[in-house]
Amino acid sequence: MSVYLGIDIGTSGTKTLAIDEQGRILADADARYPLYHPKPLWSEQDPEDWWKATVRTVRAVVRKAKLKPADVRAIGLSGQMHGSVFLDKNHRVIRPAILWNDQRTAAECDEIEQRAEGRRKLIQMVANPALTGFTAPKILWLRNHEPRHFDQTAKILLPKDDVRRRLTGELATDVSDASGMLLLDVRKRRWSTRLLSKLELDSDLLPDCFESEDVTGQLTPQAAKLLGLTTNCLVVGGAGDCAANGVGTGVVKKGILSTSIGTSGIMFVHSDNVEIDPEGRLHTFCHAVRGKWHMMGVSLTGGGALQWFAQKMCPELKKRAYEVLNREAEAIPAGAEGLFFLPYLAGERTPHADPHARGCFIGLTLKHTRGHLARAIMEGVAFAMRDSLEIIRQLDVPVRQIRVSGGGSKSPLWRQIQADTFGKQAVTINAEEGPAYGVALLAAVGGGSFRNIQEACQATIEVASTTKVQRAARAAYDRAFPVYQQLYRSLQDDFRRISQLP
Repeated sequence: MSVYLGIDIGTSGTKTLAIDEQGRILADADARYPLYHPKPLWSEQDPEDWWKATVRTVRAVVRKAKLKPADVRAIGLSGQMHGSVFLDKNHRVIRPAILWNDQRTAAECDEIEQRAEGRRKLIQMVANPALTGFTAPKILWLRNHEPRHFDQTAKILLPKDDVRRRLTGELATDVSDASGMLLLDVRKRRWSTRLLSKLELDSDLLPDCFESEDVTGQLTPQAAKLLGLTTNCLVVGGAGDCAANGVGTGVVKKGILSTSIGTSGIMFVHSDNVEIDPEGRLHTFCHAVRGKWHMMGVSLTGGGALQWFAQKMCPELKKRAYEVLNREAEAIPAGAEGLFFLPYLAGERTPHADPHARGCFIGLTLKHTRGHLARAIMEGVAFAMRDSLEIIRQLDVPVRQIRVSGGGSKSPLWRQIQADTFGKQAVTINAEEGPAYGVALLAAVGGGSFRNIQEACQATIEVASTTKVQRAARAAYDRAFPVYQQLYRSLQDDFRRISQLP
């Protein structure tokens, strides 16, 4: 029997699962770890925590599934994107990793655009603008603010790839995760020597880059012993968490788009060709599918908005909060009777790239109830994601089917709101494990159980339920959406002024 492991090194914890050759999940395990915020807007983690969580969850899965060491044929790695792990010449971690949600690099983003001779030329080189979450600004920040650490740096890895180093001894990454470093020529799927030169960065700082299903190494004797596996176990390239989730939801061919409402809201679509938003509102990255790409829009606050409302505004509901809020929101008509919610509780990325944006309810009247507020939040998140969908449509990327996932997909009401807002039926699938499942499938391709990832997804992923569009609700959202868009434009300058208040 060949078994494949998928390991997802997330921001709040690591998830590991095991699948058999038919893609059936045999066991899974989770381990949590802390985030550190040494200064306002800073976000860091200790890479040692990722490794300890990896060891703990792999051993737990092997035990739960009653696997023999030789059963595990290959491992796939996924992880939070953009984070920076700085290694010295002996491959020791120099300082805590700087994460995707760290906001310290605004000046370095400006520096990158200046060195690239403008935003449009930067997008031409690496398909994306400079954003504070990306890796390249973090590297420049280290050079500008911690020169001693920068001088010690011999290699820079992404989070999942530091775990790969501990597993195999190899310094490698994959093209999907590398796309988010802002240093990859996304069209050619290799490091951009042109941008590296302009930034005065040595290409030796970066690891070798592979396709997601390629084998990048095997377990070292030390790692095999620690995990309870063998040195014959392969480790494939894997993928950044968004591309891995795309694989895990079967978004591996033209016409399929996925939405994921977790803490954030993500709109992800497969593309056979390189499609680049010239204004840089959408990300264009290499897909975890060999020779393919994807476009992605990110709303920084998705399900996190409803979580905020439940925890901070409705603490009396306790564990029943989501059940009660869904029931009350379902009784409210589409459009929440003129109540809008802008879900910019943590600023916004797509399409505004505005760290000063703020969340707000607009249109409140004496008639509105808690149910109205809950529904407005769900609709506001769906509108924020429709912003991304509208850009995808403008770029003529075909969308035949929308697959919904994440915590938001577990709410029938939120699924219905998505279908009605997007004007497309929303389907759920049988696989709900996201990135960890996606990279387990990539491991199965690298281990020889499938010829390619399309075949793996075809064999293992199927539609579980369908939510059809309700015509009246769709018409209501089509009328409300332009108003929603105008509200941001009207408040944009005010948001900046608010952010400057003490």
